[in-house]
Amino acid sequence: MRAETRHSLKQDKFSQATMGAADWTVQHRSPLIWVIGLAVAVLAIGGGVWYYISQQDEKASLALSQALRTAETPIRPANMPAQPGFPSFTSSNERDTAASKQYQEIVDKYSHTRSADVARYLLGVSAANLGNFAAAEKNLGEVAGVYNKDLSSLAKFALGSVYTKDKKDAQAIEIYKQLMDKPTNAVSKVSVQFELANLYMSKQQPLEAKRIYEQIQKENPATETAALAQSKAAAIK
Repeated sequence: MRAETRHSLKQDKFSQATMGAADWTVQHRSPLIWVIGLAVAVLAIGGGVWYYISQQDEKASLALSQALRTAETPIRPANMPAQPGFPSFTSSNERDTAASKQYQEIVDKYSHTRSADVARYLLGVSAANLGNFAAAEKNLGEVAGVYNKDLSSLAKFALGSVYTKDKKDAQAIEIYKQLMDKPTNAVSKVSVQFELANLYMSKQQPLEAKRIYEQIQKENPATETAALAQSKAAAIK
């Protein structure tokens, strides 16, 4: 009898708990349905966003490949007519202008993709080649702030060169020093050191350049890099 009583009590407790859960579910049915519906919607949106971004990346990548082919198109000799089926340009300026249009289209259409960041970098380089330093500084400056450290450092390195061409030596020196403090796989410390030394030579500051060459030798002993730095330092009178 006691066993039956205990069993009966357990069943009653289980029934009460089940009924309690059922009552709670009924009372909170609307909120539960809302939460479940929201979760499903978020998953659906997340999947849709991922698919959209994936498609945009793919399209941007294809467009970038086409733009790079334009940038590598041969330049035909003067007075030579274009040959059907063999794309060519009459000058590097004409080629840079054509490629720049394609880079800009990628930036405009696929602004949130990785390919757009690369296209903006190349747009800045092309602008510098065309002598449009303001556009070069604008585009390279934006890419200098991207999350990808290698691409960011490439943009900064190119920006330093643009600053030099645009007679903004102080800004060039500052950006080169930043790159030397934080080198990347794409831009090594020694490549920046040589560039900075060249800048000092152009500014008629040979002692600053020589100091950098000596630093290169010290940091890269018994290497071809050290030998090159030594020869450049020895040429400074």
